[in-house]
Amino acid sequence: MIARACRFCGSPLEHDFADLGMTPLANSFLAPERASAMEPFYPLRALVCAQCMLVQLEQFETPQHIFGDYAYFSSYSTTWLEHSRRYVDEIVARFGIDHSRRVVEIASNDGYLLQYFHERGVPVLGIEPAANVANEAVRKGIPTLVEFFGARTATALHPQSSADLLIGNNVLAHVPDINDFVEGMKILLKPEGVITMEFPHLLRLIEEGQFDTIYHEHFSYLSFSFTRQLFAAHGLRLFDVHEIATHGGSLRIFGCHEDAEHEDHQRAQELLEREQAAALGDLATYLAFAERVESDKRDIVSFFIELKREGLSIAGYGAPAKANTMLNSCGLGRDYVQYTVDRNPHKQGLLLPGTHIPIRPVEALAETRPDIVVILPWNLRDEIVQQLGYIRDWGGRFAARTPTMALLQ
Repeated sequence: MIARACRFCGSPLEHDFADLGMTPLANSFLAPERASAMEPFYPLRALVCAQCMLVQLEQFETPQHIFGDYAYFSSYSTTWLEHSRRYVDEIVARFGIDHSRRVVEIASNDGYLLQYFHERGVPVLGIEPAANVANEAVRKGIPTLVEFFGARTATALHPQSSADLLIGNNVLAHVPDINDFVEGMKILLKPEGVITMEFPHLLRLIEEGQFDTIYHEHFSYLSFSFTRQLFAAHGLRLFDVHEIATHGGSLRIFGCHEDAEHEDHQRAQELLEREQAAALGDLATYLAFAERVESDKRDIVSFFIELKREGLSIAGYGAPAKANTMLNSCGLGRDYVQYTVDRNPHKQGLLLPGTHIPIRPVEALAETRPDIVVILPWNLRDEIVQQLGYIRDWGGRFAARTPTMALLQ
């Protein structure tokens, strides 16, 4: 048996946080003509380090394989665009970001966020490893470097592209070499510059049973306590934190060089104390979650079985990574969900990995009139219920994880 070591501190990994069986990569959508071809499955097993309490996955594929040609385009979510616009308004006001400052975003996707700085005349640079996604940003006029970020990339960019504001939304969890990544941020950040990063909060994942947010593309699952420890190891200080609603409950952290003049905010200390009170420093908390996952999976399967026993037709809305974790780990295929729909034309016509559930345009719902529409990106359920209110015209109902799988009122 190959010994596993923590990707942050190097300690042996011996304890399960969630074992979700064998699944394909969550964003490895299939063309229909590949439906009968061999499809790789990998263990989806999250482990916890008993020393630093980092929850993490083993690495089975390279980031180049996972992210080199990516199917996720941020701009197809109106909720996410509005979130990004509000962020820019807030950050410009707080830190005085103007045309004299430089903003760099790591994992800048299709320019969904940098476009709002660009509109204000702020110099921007996106760093995005997926060329197909980066091309969309370039079409919007956002300069974008097609590259994986780390110390080497940061050194090559420094000092001409050093950042007054360095952004990374939902990327810190995606990097296998987390130490190299944070070291790169230290190199690229100006002496009084600010880092903001957003990532799903491990505390919310545990409290609400969000096991479906575990997938191979997410190498790490982060608490504020751990992230503070990680940044400190590279000479960076977290001076503030906001709790935000995105992705089922996330954190926006504010970081700087350890000797910068940014004042520590009481919110950071309060969150550290809350995580301590929730026993995130206690290994037993993580072992108990492993048991809950097994129970929650049984409840989800029972929910779908009961709907089918009632003779109801079921379609999905969305094709997010979290759906593929849930469907594959629970063994729910086309015998339960006939198809799903997605606004992203890059996904339409493809099949979900593993289950081979077809992805159709949103118009398919009105054509087939399913009895139940399962909102697979449950973090966007309010937006989606509003968009799809017309399904009630034929008596259709919505279902989603809330966090248990349930019909929505």
